[in-house]
Amino acid sequence: MNAHTVSTHDSMGRVTASTPARYALPATTAGSRRLARAWLRLALAALLGSGLFSVLLVLARTPGINAVLPGGDFFRVALVVHVDLSVLVWFVAVAGMLWSLNLRALTPGSRLAAQLAWALCAAGALGMAAAPFVDSGAAIMANYIPMIDSATFRIALLVFAAGGLLLVLQAMICAVPIGPAVDGTGALRFGLHASAVAAAVALLALGWSLAVMPAGLPADAYYEILYWGGGHALQFTWTLLMLVSWLVLVQACGGQVPLSPRIVLLLFALALAGVFVTPLAYLMYDISSVEHRHMHTWAMRLGGGMAIAPLMLAVLLGLAPLRRLAPGLRPLRAAVLASLLLFVAGGLIGLTIAGSNVRIPAHYHGSIVGVTLALMGMIYWLLPRLGYAAPSGRTALLQPWLYGGGQLLHIVGLMWSGGYGVQRKVAGAQQVLRTSGEIAGMGLMGLGGLLAIGGGLLFALVVIRAMRGVAATPAKQRDGAA
Repeated sequence: MNAHTVSTHDSMGRVTASTPARYALPATTAGSRRLARAWLRLALAALLGSGLFSVLLVLARTPGINAVLPGGDFFRVALVVHVDLSVLVWFVAVAGMLWSLNLRALTPGSRLAAQLAWALCAAGALGMAAAPFVDSGAAIMANYIPMIDSATFRIALLVFAAGGLLLVLQAMICAVPIGPAVDGTGALRFGLHASAVAAAVALLALGWSLAVMPAGLPADAYYEILYWGGGHALQFTWTLLMLVSWLVLVQACGGQVPLSPRIVLLLFALALAGVFVTPLAYLMYDISSVEHRHMHTWAMRLGGGMAIAPLMLAVLLGLAPLRRLAPGLRPLRAAVLASLLLFVAGGLIGLTIAGSNVRIPAHYHGSIVGVTLALMGMIYWLLPRLGYAAPSGRTALLQPWLYGGGQLLHIVGLMWSGGYGVQRKVAGAQQVLRTSGEIAGMGLMGLGGLLAIGGGLLFALVVIRAMRGVAATPAKQRDGAA
């Protein structure tokens, strides 16, 4: 039997034929659709808010324009809100949308818990966005979750964390079982299960860090250590959701992934295995030690790489034979290809990092935007299945390439400037741009950033237009429909 086929059986249970594995999410219920629509609205709001703050960020770093803007504090506060909305709130909301589609029929109690999880996350996100204007403080540029040193921001983040905890618990407890037969849908269910488990490990790591945190640390060191372990674990959650999205989108475009469901499940399991290095790092090393930090980084590279590389190749092979697609399917293919391009670019840049310069944000911008593009494509595919119109037209096709292309220019500019030693997390005169090469690199960064902002806003426009449109017919909600 070929690796990409599954067997069918006759009434006596004998193998009679082989058909290509079908990687599609299960049909949605009315309850799961309502929850998913709520999380989609929160994800869209986070992306719009992040886009507004990213305008300020790019302008604060662009030579010439930054001279008329406030100084470094302005840049850092805007950076905190931008990162937390685009990396934390956006991803948690999209995870909530996908996990909602994998729930059993909800009881009144579990439905109330689901609504409470959404309300807490929405309130926390709003509080974080409002904090700079109602109770501003110093920006603390910790990795994964940068902070504003104010009571309002800290309370808002705690409220958001409480909502996230409820969301993860429900995703683990109320999820539909995979079942004994591992087909394509079962493999995708396992991927969604695994992403929720990774999120649970991240929350455990956060609590563990709080419990053993050394006393007397300055604020920047405190939050850097606090979020390091949990932040690394969360990357497994986002990566697993990206892999699930790639498989669904290739199937939707009519491609065949040349991997059996059991192999896909195994690759998901390998990615999940990496996250369980997290508790080992806490048991083996002090959380403030270099060894503790390096163990998390090693686990993310090894566990993620072993799962991503084979699936990435399989996705490319699945897309390669596709030539002429229906107009409604072209944005899905564009999202997958742009996602692959950015994710690979981010990974390659990561191999060149030496010291603390703007190559570091070039690396994680590439990887994170690769995940974001896959999730954008997943939202395009889900819109008609959530009762909205399907995205269509040139705008929907242009959006992944504008967003991805802009981000590619953005990270190439950062990579270029990093070669000159331009420091990260600074703006304006603090960048100390001395040569024409440094200025050109950061200018390219600014141009790419502005194009990417346009692509992000275009995504919001496409989705809002689809949400306001006429719902797709049942025939168009089948997998692969335009």
